[in-house]
Amino acid sequence: MSVSFKDYYQLLDVSKTASQDELSKAYKKMARKYHPDLNPDNAEAEKKFKEINEAYEVLKDPEKRRLYDSLGPNWQHGQNFQPPPGFDSSRFGSYTSGGPQFEGGFGGFSDFFETIFGGQFRGEQDFQDDPFGGGFRPRQARGRDVEVGMELPLEDAFSGGSRTISFQEQVVGPDGMPRMETKSLQVNIPAGIKNGSRIRLAGQGSPGMRGGPSGDLYLKIKIAPHPKFKLEGNSLVYDLPLAPWEAVLGAKVRVPTLAGDVEMTIPAGTSSGQKLRLRGKGLGKGADQGDQLIRVMIAVPKTLTEEERALWSQLAQASTFHPRHDA
Repeated sequence: MSVSFKDYYQLLDVSKTASQDELSKAYKKMARKYHPDLNPDNAEAEKKFKEINEAYEVLKDPEKRRLYDSLGPNWQHGQNFQPPPGFDSSRFGSYTSGGPQFEGGFGGFSDFFETIFGGQFRGEQDFQDDPFGGGFRPRQARGRDVEVGMELPLEDAFSGGSRTISFQEQVVGPDGMPRMETKSLQVNIPAGIKNGSRIRLAGQGSPGMRGGPSGDLYLKIKIAPHPKFKLEGNSLVYDLPLAPWEAVLGAKVRVPTLAGDVEMTIPAGTSSGQKLRLRGKGLGKGADQGDQLIRVMIAVPKTLTEEERALWSQLAQASTFHPRHDA
């Protein structure tokens, strides 16, 4: 029988003198690239995955590799191969019609493998080198981890509490085909959670294959813009409008915070743009908790009465303050 020769070294992109460690690294790299779980509905990737698994199954076993290397110079050419006279593969088991099958529908070994190595592949072996944890016949596979964005109002990020989140999840339907369905979960939001934080929900990711455990779900927090407060790291910034006389003479004013209004003393002589601090009023917890910064914004009246205009004119004449010289 003449079958198409398979160059296992070329399939794994290694030299014929490659060490076991080099073979293992090359296999892991290519298996990750072509694994059917990562390439759904891709027949070419599935074919490549089967070929590299077959190549590694032979080359990782010293006796199989020695037998393969003994086939002669034809290994270099990829041409049709006829086993040499007296070639004996019986020690590798008796051939079973149809060859071994991968669980999960990955198909069997090639004619070349069956011609050379004959017997049925022993699926009971422990394939520690398989980067997906199951070798040729993976009994189980853990589901993929999933990341979902979750936008929170600033108030909810500050106070925490229970919230419901809904998102689209790909599942396998009764007909065995993938489909999307809505999944809703109750999520406990830690008080003071920061922008960009992730919440891990164990076992709420994609379902496992062949009874394997589900992956994890990660909620990536995005804090929504707020009409009053701006985020700077863990701290909040609030722009406080002050009348010119409040900034000059000082004042007591009420300032909003996420924990409720507080009374704040404005020192006399406060300049526009100056920042005052309310400690512990930002996001975070404990030593990591931010502050609320009060940025003073001096506001001036747009319209004046005759009396007001006269008083401002009188102040301008009497004042010794020269802002472009005294700053």
